[in-house]
Amino acid sequence: MGIVERKEKQKQDIKKMILDASMKLFVEEGFDNVTIRKIADLIEYSPTTVYLYFKDKDEIFFQLSQVGFEKMLELNQNLTTIANPLMRLYKMGENYIHFGMTNPEYYDVMFIQRAPMDCISKMEELEWTAGSIAIESLKGLLKDCMDKGLIQKAPVEIVAMAIWGLVHGMVSLAIRDRLESISKKLIEKDQLIKMMHQSINWFLGTIDTSVKKK
Repeated sequence: MGIVERKEKQKQDIKKMILDASMKLFVEEGFDNVTIRKIADLIEYSPTTVYLYFKDKDEIFFQLSQVGFEKMLELNQNLTTIANPLMRLYKMGENYIHFGMTNPEYYDVMFIQRAPMDCISKMEELEWTAGSIAIESLKGLLKDCMDKGLIQKAPVEIVAMAIWGLVHGMVSLAIRDRLESISKKLIEKDQLIKMMHQSINWFLGTIDTSVKKK
């Protein structure tokens, strides 16, 4: 390994240390209590070193959200092996629940914390590309289902946002311990997936009625 390659590897190693330390502190202390100094102390570097890699705390958590999307994308690679688009839709929902339930910290950063979006609003060159790709994939699946007559036709964007909101709500309630008081079964991933299937079936069977009334 040459000098240039070695320096680049060192940079990437330090960057990963910062991200790992930030997530650890986030889990243990909560986002609002994490500071650049605490992150620096944990990795035994100066705060100045952290600022060489990230503009502020929001940018760190934006990068963590990107890591989370990469992890979720890996789960969805299995969708290409499913020919039926409706079955792909259900599998995408299952993957979403599986990801959220097994990676609650990443899910929190990706979809609940304001930090990543605050970072985007402050830095014009940044966009929520990963999130946009995820919703566009869902919209594409729904359009395919409608084109093949597997579900009733309706405005794709409205249906996509409704289904995303439905599944997101389930995962958010589960990882924030809001479902245990209702039913201990709902905190089990398999039960949550079953409820997701039933809810989507009900929703897709009723969307056409609401559209016709307009």
